[in-house]
Amino acid sequence: MRVTHFARSLATVIWLAATGAEAFEVEDQKLYPGTGATTIKVVSTADLDVFEPFILQFQAEQPAVGIDYYVASSTELHAAIRDGEVFDVAISSAMDLQFQLANDGAAQAYTSPVTDALPAWARWRDQVFAFTAEPAVAVISRERFAGLPRPTSRQELIALLRQNPDVFEDSIGTYDVRQSGLGYLFATQEARNSDTFWRLSELMGRQGAALYCCSAQMIDDVGSGRLALAYNVLGSYAAERIARDDRLEVLEMEDYATVMLRTALIPATATQTEGAALFLDRLLQEGLRDTPETWVLPPLGAADQPEARAYGPIRLGPALLVYLDQLNREAFLRAWSDAMVQ
Repeated sequence: MRVTHFARSLATVIWLAATGAEAFEVEDQKLYPGTGATTIKVVSTADLDVFEPFILQFQAEQPAVGIDYYVASSTELHAAIRDGEVFDVAISSAMDLQFQLANDGAAQAYTSPVTDALPAWARWRDQVFAFTAEPAVAVISRERFAGLPRPTSRQELIALLRQNPDVFEDSIGTYDVRQSGLGYLFATQEARNSDTFWRLSELMGRQGAALYCCSAQMIDDVGSGRLALAYNVLGSYAAERIARDDRLEVLEMEDYATVMLRTALIPATATQTEGAALFLDRLLQEGLRDTPETWVLPPLGAADQPEARAYGPIRLGPALLVYLDQLNREAFLRAWSDAMVQ
Protein backbone atom coordinates (compact mmCIF):
# COMPACT_ATOMS: atom_id res chain seq x y z
CA MET A 1 0.00 0.00 0.00
CA ARG A 2 1.28 3.44 -0.88
CA VAL A 3 2.34 5.63 2.01
CA THR A 4 2.46 9.38 1.51
CA HIS A 5 4.59 11.36 3.95
CA PHE A 6 3.60 14.94 4.72
CA ALA A 7 4.87 14.83 8.30
CA ARG A 8 6.73 17.88 9.49
CA SER A 9 9.32 18.23 12.22
CA LEU A 10 7.96 17.68 15.73
CA ALA A 11 9.08 21.22 16.39
CA THR A 12 6.67 22.58 13.78
CA VAL A 13 4.79 25.69 14.84
CA ILE A 14 2.34 27.93 13.09
CA TRP A 15 3.47 31.51 13.01
CA LEU A 16 0.76 34.03 12.10
CA ALA A 17 1.84 36.87 9.85
CA ALA A 18 1.81 40.27 11.45
CA THR A 19 -1.14 41.19 9.26
CA GLY A 20 -3.07 38.19 10.50
CA ALA A 21 -4.06 37.43 6.92
CA GLU A 22 -2.60 33.96 6.50
CA ALA A 23 -0.54 31.45 8.44
CA PHE A 24 3.09 30.91 7.55
CA GLU A 25 4.08 27.37 8.49
CA VAL A 26 7.46 27.26 10.21
CA GLU A 27 9.20 23.93 10.72
CA ASP A 28 11.79 25.19 13.18
CA GLN A 29 13.04 28.49 14.62
CA LYS A 30 15.93 29.60 16.83
CA LEU A 31 17.16 32.99 17.96
CA TYR A 32 20.92 33.56 18.18
CA PRO A 33 21.23 36.83 20.17
CA GLY A 34 24.01 39.25 19.30
CA THR A 35 25.75 41.73 21.55
CA GLY A 36 24.36 44.71 19.66
CA ALA A 37 20.98 46.11 18.70
CA THR A 38 20.79 44.54 15.22
CA THR A 39 18.97 41.23 14.71
CA ILE A 40 18.38 40.01 11.17
CA LYS A 41 15.56 37.63 10.31
CA VAL A 42 16.62 34.78 8.06
CA VAL A 43 14.19 32.32 6.48
CA SER A 44 15.71 29.20 4.96
CA THR A 45 14.93 25.73 3.69
CA ALA A 46 18.13 24.39 5.29
CA ASP A 47 17.62 22.43 8.51
CA LEU A 48 18.86 24.07 11.67
CA ASP A 49 21.51 21.43 12.37
CA VAL A 50 22.89 21.93 8.85
CA PHE A 51 23.02 25.73 9.02
CA GLU A 52 23.94 26.32 12.65
CA PRO A 53 27.72 25.87 12.14
CA PHE A 54 27.69 28.77 9.68
CA ILE A 55 25.62 30.96 11.98
CA LEU A 56 28.00 30.36 14.88
CA GLN A 57 31.02 31.12 12.67
CA PHE A 58 29.37 34.30 11.41
CA GLN A 59 28.65 35.47 14.94
CA ALA A 60 32.22 34.70 16.00
CA GLU A 61 33.25 37.27 13.39
CA GLN A 62 30.28 39.62 13.81
CA PRO A 63 29.21 39.22 17.46
CA ALA A 64 27.05 42.34 17.43
CA VAL A 65 24.60 40.86 14.89
CA GLY A 66 21.82 38.63 16.17
CA ILE A 67 20.24 36.00 13.91
CA ASP A 68 16.60 34.96 14.10
CA TYR A 69 16.61 31.82 11.95
CA TYR A 70 13.41 30.27 10.58
CA VAL A 71 13.18 26.94 8.74
CA ALA A 72 10.36 26.50 6.22
CA SER A 73 9.63 24.47 3.12
CA SER A 74 10.55 26.02 -0.21
CA THR A 75 6.91 26.56 -1.11
CA GLU A 76 6.13 28.20 2.25
CA LEU A 77 9.23 30.40 1.96
CA HIS A 78 8.27 31.45 -1.56
CA ALA A 79 4.72 32.31 -0.53
CA ALA A 80 5.89 34.27 2.51
CA ILE A 81 8.30 36.47 0.55
CA ARG A 82 5.83 36.86 -2.32
CA ASP A 83 3.13 37.96 0.14
CA GLY A 84 5.36 40.56 1.81
CA GLU A 85 6.46 38.89 5.04
CA VAL A 86 9.36 40.79 6.58
CA PHE A 87 12.64 38.88 6.35
CA ASP A 88 16.12 40.22 5.76
CA VAL A 89 17.57 37.19 3.98
CA ALA A 90 15.81 34.33 2.17
CA ILE A 91 17.74 31.13 1.41
CA SER A 92 16.22 28.32 -0.64
CA SER A 93 17.07 25.10 -2.41
CA ALA A 94 14.30 25.79 -4.95
CA MET A 95 16.26 28.10 -7.23
CA ASP A 96 13.39 28.41 -9.69
CA LEU A 97 11.12 29.86 -7.00
CA GLN A 98 13.89 32.23 -5.89
CA PHE A 99 14.36 33.39 -9.48
CA GLN A 100 10.62 33.96 -9.78
CA LEU A 101 10.65 36.14 -6.66
CA ALA A 102 13.40 38.31 -8.10
CA ASN A 103 11.74 38.44 -11.50
CA ASP A 104 8.51 39.60 -9.84
CA GLY A 105 10.23 42.42 -7.96
CA ALA A 106 10.37 40.79 -4.52
CA ALA A 107 14.19 41.03 -4.14
CA GLN A 108 16.54 43.96 -3.59
CA ALA A 109 19.63 44.49 -5.70
CA TYR A 110 22.95 44.22 -3.88
CA THR A 111 26.56 44.42 -5.02
CA SER A 112 29.88 44.03 -3.23
CA PRO A 113 33.36 42.74 -4.03
CA VAL A 114 32.14 39.32 -2.89
CA THR A 115 29.13 39.23 -5.23
CA ASP A 116 31.37 40.44 -8.06
CA ALA A 117 33.71 37.49 -7.39
CA LEU A 118 30.96 34.92 -8.05
CA PRO A 119 30.96 33.09 -11.39
CA ALA A 120 28.52 34.65 -13.82
CA TRP A 121 26.37 31.51 -13.70
CA ALA A 122 26.01 31.84 -9.91
CA ARG A 123 24.23 35.20 -9.82
CA TRP A 124 21.41 36.98 -11.62
CA ARG A 125 21.01 40.76 -11.93
CA ASP A 126 22.64 41.36 -8.53
CA GLN A 127 19.51 39.96 -6.88
CA VAL A 128 19.86 36.16 -6.64
CA PHE A 129 23.16 34.64 -5.54
CA ALA A 130 24.21 30.99 -5.44
CA PHE A 131 26.54 29.70 -2.75
CA THR A 132 26.37 25.89 -3.11
CA ALA A 133 26.27 23.32 -5.91
CA GLU A 134 24.42 20.23 -4.70
CA PRO A 135 23.59 17.19 -6.83
CA ALA A 136 20.50 15.05 -6.55
CA VAL A 137 21.57 11.51 -5.64
CA ALA A 138 20.13 8.07 -5.02
CA VAL A 139 20.71 6.66 -1.53
CA ILE A 140 20.41 2.95 -0.82
CA SER A 141 20.22 0.65 2.18
CA ARG A 142 23.29 -1.60 2.22
CA GLU A 143 21.28 -4.32 3.93
CA ARG A 144 18.40 -4.19 1.43
CA PHE A 145 20.90 -4.19 -1.47
CA ALA A 146 22.85 -7.17 -0.16
CA GLY A 147 23.76 -9.40 -3.12
CA LEU A 148 22.49 -6.92 -5.72
CA PRO A 149 24.70 -5.13 -8.27
CA ARG A 150 25.10 -1.37 -7.93
CA PRO A 151 23.62 0.35 -11.00
CA THR A 152 25.80 3.05 -12.54
CA SER A 153 23.15 4.63 -14.78
CA ARG A 154 19.39 5.19 -14.82
CA GLN A 155 19.03 2.50 -17.46
CA GLU A 156 20.76 0.00 -15.17
CA LEU A 157 18.61 1.17 -12.25
CA ILE A 158 15.44 0.59 -14.28
CA ALA A 159 16.64 -2.92 -15.17
CA LEU A 160 17.44 -3.66 -11.53
CA LEU A 161 14.00 -2.53 -10.32
CA ARG A 162 12.26 -4.63 -12.98
CA GLN A 163 14.29 -7.73 -12.15
CA ASN A 164 13.79 -7.53 -8.39
CA PRO A 165 10.18 -6.52 -7.67
CA ASP A 166 10.20 -8.39 -4.35
CA VAL A 167 13.03 -6.16 -3.07
CA PHE A 168 11.60 -2.83 -4.21
CA GLU A 169 7.83 -3.21 -3.81
CA ASP A 170 6.69 -0.43 -1.43
CA SER A 171 10.38 0.25 -0.70
CA ILE A 172 11.26 3.23 -2.91
CA GLY A 173 11.03 6.83 -1.79
CA THR A 174 11.10 10.05 -3.79
CA TYR A 175 9.76 13.59 -3.57
CA ASP A 176 6.08 14.41 -3.82
CA VAL A 177 6.56 17.09 -6.46
CA ARG A 178 3.08 18.45 -5.82
CA GLN A 179 4.26 19.60 -2.39
CA SER A 180 8.04 19.98 -2.59
CA GLY A 181 9.48 22.92 -4.50
CA LEU A 182 12.90 21.27 -4.65
CA GLY A 183 11.39 17.98 -5.75
CA TYR A 184 9.52 19.77 -8.52
CA LEU A 185 12.72 21.49 -9.64
CA PHE A 186 14.67 18.23 -9.76
CA ALA A 187 11.86 16.43 -11.60
CA THR A 188 11.27 19.08 -14.26
CA GLN A 189 14.98 19.53 -14.95
CA GLU A 190 15.54 15.79 -15.22
CA ALA A 191 12.49 15.36 -17.45
CA ARG A 192 13.71 18.00 -19.89
CA ASN A 193 17.19 16.47 -20.07
CA SER A 194 16.59 12.72 -20.09
CA ASP A 195 13.91 10.45 -21.54
CA THR A 196 14.62 7.90 -18.79
CA PHE A 197 12.86 10.11 -16.23
CA TRP A 198 9.35 9.09 -17.27
CA ARG A 199 10.20 5.40 -17.59
CA LEU A 200 11.74 5.42 -14.13
CA SER A 201 8.78 7.34 -12.69
CA GLU A 202 6.27 4.88 -14.14
CA LEU A 203 8.23 1.95 -12.76
CA MET A 204 8.53 3.50 -9.29
CA GLY A 205 4.80 4.26 -9.39
CA ARG A 206 3.93 0.65 -10.24
CA GLN A 207 6.09 -0.49 -7.32
CA GLY A 208 4.23 1.74 -4.87
CA ALA A 209 6.80 4.47 -4.28
CA ALA A 210 6.32 6.42 -1.05
CA LEU A 211 6.20 10.18 -1.56
CA TYR A 212 8.00 12.61 0.74
CA CYS A 213 8.33 16.30 1.41
CA CYS A 214 11.97 16.26 2.45
CA SER A 215 15.35 14.64 1.86
CA ALA A 216 16.01 14.12 5.56
CA GLN A 217 12.90 11.99 6.02
CA MET A 218 13.76 9.83 3.03
CA ILE A 219 17.30 9.29 4.28
CA ASP A 220 15.96 8.39 7.74
CA ASP A 221 13.72 5.72 6.22
CA VAL A 222 16.56 4.26 4.17
CA GLY A 223 18.69 4.12 7.31
CA SER A 224 15.95 2.30 9.22
CA GLY A 225 15.50 -0.22 6.39
CA ARG A 226 11.94 0.85 5.63
CA LEU A 227 13.17 1.94 2.18
CA ALA A 228 15.65 0.15 -0.02
CA LEU A 229 16.17 3.23 -2.21
CA ALA A 230 15.55 6.98 -2.02
CA TYR A 231 15.74 8.74 -5.39
CA ASN A 232 16.77 12.37 -5.96
CA VAL A 233 17.64 13.31 -2.39
CA LEU A 234 20.04 16.15 -1.69
CA GLY A 235 23.61 14.95 -1.99
CA SER A 236 24.80 17.27 0.80
CA TYR A 237 22.34 15.77 3.29
CA ALA A 238 23.23 12.26 2.15
CA ALA A 239 26.97 12.86 2.56
CA GLU A 240 26.55 14.24 6.06
CA ARG A 241 24.41 11.29 7.14
CA ILE A 242 26.62 8.64 5.54
CA ALA A 243 29.63 10.02 7.39
CA ARG A 244 28.03 8.78 10.62
CA ASP A 245 25.82 5.91 9.42
CA ASP A 246 27.38 2.97 7.57
CA ARG A 247 23.96 1.49 6.78
CA LEU A 248 23.68 3.96 3.90
CA GLU A 249 25.39 4.30 0.53
CA VAL A 250 25.13 6.69 -2.42
CA LEU A 251 24.82 5.11 -5.85
CA GLU A 252 27.58 6.39 -8.12
CA MET A 253 25.54 7.22 -11.21
CA GLU A 254 27.78 7.98 -14.16
CA ASP A 255 25.24 8.96 -16.82
CA TYR A 256 24.42 12.44 -15.48
CA ALA A 257 23.79 14.51 -12.37
CA THR A 258 21.19 17.20 -11.79
CA VAL A 259 22.94 19.87 -9.72
CA MET A 260 20.94 22.44 -7.78
CA LEU A 261 22.35 25.82 -6.80
CA ARG A 262 21.23 26.85 -3.31
CA THR A 263 20.55 30.57 -3.50
CA ALA A 264 20.10 33.59 -1.26
CA LEU A 265 18.45 36.95 -1.79
CA ILE A 266 17.61 40.06 0.20
CA PRO A 267 13.82 40.47 0.07
CA ALA A 268 12.30 43.78 -0.90
CA THR A 269 10.72 43.90 2.58
CA ALA A 270 14.09 43.65 4.42
CA THR A 271 14.53 46.25 7.16
CA GLN A 272 18.01 45.34 8.44
CA THR A 273 19.81 45.72 5.15
CA GLU A 274 23.26 46.41 6.59
CA GLY A 275 23.15 43.27 8.69
CA ALA A 276 21.73 41.34 5.75
CA ALA A 277 24.64 42.52 3.58
CA LEU A 278 27.18 41.31 6.15
CA PHE A 279 25.43 37.95 6.39
CA LEU A 280 25.09 37.54 2.63
CA ASP A 281 28.72 38.42 1.92
CA ARG A 282 29.94 35.93 4.51
CA LEU A 283 27.64 33.27 3.09
CA LEU A 284 28.89 33.85 -0.45
CA GLN A 285 32.47 33.62 0.80
CA GLU A 286 31.61 30.09 1.93
CA GLY A 287 30.42 29.42 -1.60
CA LEU A 288 33.81 30.48 -2.95
CA ARG A 289 35.90 28.46 -0.49
CA ASP A 290 38.47 25.91 -1.68
CA THR A 291 38.06 23.50 1.25
CA PRO A 292 34.70 21.72 0.81
CA GLU A 293 35.07 19.60 3.93
CA THR A 294 34.75 22.57 6.28
CA TRP A 295 30.92 22.63 5.97
CA VAL A 296 28.38 20.01 4.95
CA LEU A 297 26.97 22.31 2.26
CA PRO A 298 29.39 22.05 -0.70
CA PRO A 299 30.82 25.18 -2.35
CA LEU A 300 30.23 26.29 -5.91
CA GLY A 301 33.41 24.52 -6.98
CA ALA A 302 31.56 21.22 -6.59
CA ALA A 303 29.93 22.05 -9.93
CA ASP A 304 33.29 21.45 -11.59
CA GLN A 305 33.49 17.82 -10.45
CA PRO A 306 33.27 15.29 -13.32
CA GLU A 307 30.03 13.75 -12.07
CA ALA A 308 28.33 17.16 -12.13
CA ARG A 309 29.17 18.18 -15.68
CA ALA A 310 26.64 16.31 -17.78
CA TYR A 311 23.50 18.31 -17.01
CA GLY A 312 24.36 20.48 -14.02
CA PRO A 313 24.48 22.94 -12.58
CA ILE A 314 20.99 24.17 -13.35
CA ARG A 315 21.44 27.69 -14.67
CA LEU A 316 19.96 30.81 -13.16
CA GLY A 317 17.90 32.45 -15.87
CA PRO A 318 14.46 32.87 -17.45
CA ALA A 319 14.38 29.19 -18.48
CA LEU A 320 13.61 28.43 -14.83
CA LEU A 321 10.22 30.07 -15.29
CA VAL A 322 9.05 27.64 -17.98
CA TYR A 323 7.71 25.02 -15.57
CA LEU A 324 6.39 27.65 -13.16
CA ASP A 325 3.93 28.84 -15.79
CA GLN A 326 0.53 27.69 -14.52
CA LEU A 327 -0.45 25.76 -17.64
CA ASN A 328 2.95 24.08 -17.93
CA ARG A 329 2.91 23.21 -14.23
CA GLU A 330 -0.56 21.71 -14.44
CA ALA A 331 0.40 19.66 -17.49
CA PHE A 332 3.59 18.40 -15.85
CA LEU A 333 1.82 17.45 -12.62
CA ARG A 334 -0.88 15.59 -14.55
CA ALA A 335 1.76 13.58 -16.41
CA TRP A 336 3.71 12.98 -13.20
CA SER A 337 0.57 11.86 -11.35
CA ASP A 338 -0.37 9.49 -14.17
CA ALA A 339 3.10 7.95 -13.91
CA MET A 340 3.67 7.98 -10.18
CA VAL A 341 0.29 7.82 -8.46
CA GLN A 342 -1.09 4.57 -9.79
